[in-house]
Amino acid sequence: MRYPPSFIEEIKARLTMSQVAGRRVRLKKEGREWRGLSPFTSEKTPSFYVNDQKMRWFDFSAGKNGNVFDFVMETEGLSFPEAVERLAGEAGLALPKMTVEEEARERKRASAQEALELAARFFESQLQQPEGARARGYLADRGLGPALQKEFRIGYSPRERFALRDFLASKDVDGPTMIEAGLLVHGEDIAVPYDRFRDRIMFPIADRSGRTIAFGGRAMEKDVQAKYLNSPETPLFHKGHCLYNHHRARAAAHKSSRVIAVEGYVDVIAMHSAGFPDTVAPLGTALTPEQVHLLWGMSEEPILCFDGDRAGRKAAFRAIETALPLIGPGRSLRFAFLPDGQDPDDLVRSSGAGAAEEVIAAARPLVDVLWTREMEAQPLDTPERRAAFERRAFEVLQKIGDEGLRRHYREAFSGRLAALFGRDRSRPERRPWTPRGAAGRGGAGAVALTASPSLARSSLFSGGARAISPREALILLLAVNHPSLAAEEAEALAAAEIGNMDLARLRDFVLAEAPELTESAELRQAIDRAGLTPTLARLDAMAAVASLWCVRADANAADAQKALNQALALHRRAGALHRELVAAEAALADDANDRNLARLQDIQGQLSTLDGAEAVIEGFGDLSGRSEKNV
Repeated sequence: MRYPPSFIEEIKARLTMSQVAGRRVRLKKEGREWRGLSPFTSEKTPSFYVNDQKMRWFDFSAGKNGNVFDFVMETEGLSFPEAVERLAGEAGLALPKMTVEEEARERKRASAQEALELAARFFESQLQQPEGARARGYLADRGLGPALQKEFRIGYSPRERFALRDFLASKDVDGPTMIEAGLLVHGEDIAVPYDRFRDRIMFPIADRSGRTIAFGGRAMEKDVQAKYLNSPETPLFHKGHCLYNHHRARAAAHKSSRVIAVEGYVDVIAMHSAGFPDTVAPLGTALTPEQVHLLWGMSEEPILCFDGDRAGRKAAFRAIETALPLIGPGRSLRFAFLPDGQDPDDLVRSSGAGAAEEVIAAARPLVDVLWTREMEAQPLDTPERRAAFERRAFEVLQKIGDEGLRRHYREAFSGRLAALFGRDRSRPERRPWTPRGAAGRGGAGAVALTASPSLARSSLFSGGARAISPREALILLLAVNHPSLAAEEAEALAAAEIGNMDLARLRDFVLAEAPELTESAELRQAIDRAGLTPTLARLDAMAAVASLWCVRADANAADAQKALNQALALHRRAGALHRELVAAEAALADDANDRNLARLQDIQGQLSTLDGAEAVIEGFGDLSGRSEKNV
């Protein structure tokens, strides 16, 4: 089956080469490329390379190379149509049905693209005509001289209503094709379609391959309703799916491993002339998910450049809202803020390339700007507002789709909250609770309860730079020292929310290994090989002087199971109570009446009572009274 070129290009735009090849080859990032062992030959030294910017792969041991379709055909023995079908499914695209009508539409697309290319040449030539003198003067005043005009194919659309239409007609382009390309204004109440762009400086918009697919036009007259006018949506052009200067910036980003997004066409060209050829711009809209993915195709951490005023911050906050569900390992954003009242073009012309470099170098990570957004949302001058801020700060993190990254964000926010509210993180404390399932296993927003006084005095529960909650430490020591018990209680252990990231990793490893390694010594050897010994050593050092008989490897199995079951039950109960606490705090913030206050105090009392519940186990925390066989 023959697939239209536009469909093939859409697949390439939605998938990265490393994403597809990474399913067959274990790839490691090296500079701007990925490297791995050949899928075609047996080798010990990697000679298989993947380049996402070029959308190509190279296998030097096998002497093969190609694009994403070639890779699937070579590794899976598929035909080209089968490879297209396979990759279309991965890209979330329905296969086109090449009916007679579809083939006709594809021919229309090709004709429209040819018309757009002719229009670009026409506008370029008109800029050099006497009528284009005023436009040339404006460009010169903005620092866009003849060389930049030629490089970016800047043009001028004459005032006359039918100048472009008549030119294209002389090249045998019919009216319907001009309309299909978005070059003419038409409608039921318009007797004769006329040129959409008139008396404007014209900026051609190209697809990722450099083919003209639309235009942006800046009005020369001040009183024109639309200062900037883009082509309408057409079969070739969807403005939310494109970036201005994408085709040039791809090559530059490959060299710099960086891409910068600014707001306007002139800003892009100014940055390019100042030594930042890896600069692009959205097309008059807020950043879309599709544009974010295009940026990630060029760099793992694109830099979004905004004005430093209130409007610029609001635009940055909107971009965060778009990006949060999409970010993950190797996919984030940074934010650069310009001096108030200046755009990149102003900055470059007034202060030079060095000033722009300083702004870009000072770009802030997404986590910083997200924290700033939540801080600016509401004053923090009352306990209720501080409680609402804390709740809101953790709720917004639920939008992060990647579970592991979400956990790291919670860790970062917990530290900032501790610093903001003057908490001593070396002491056990209650941290904001996250609903089960939302945080995922090991979510950093899980409850960290204070221990009963006797347990709190033991070194097992002493604090540190990264405090370990008492109950989590007890649970993990029991699991490590009694692997068969960990395997038996795997479901409950997996569901337990572990607030300390290192403990969460240790828990996950134990759950994976416990079914096979039933002896504690064997499990500890495996933990050592996995590089998790520092975490376990910390627990062992704490337990060495703690009077906790049940955590020892030689403790009676029944006693250990009893301790684990109770610890898990208390952990679950603490989570439920803290959920109620968050709801009670919110209710009190909304309506500060006596009933809501009493409810909040009751929950706090229950949590306080729960803190000493470990001592319910006979002899818990006390070696005296235990039989010799249990100690």
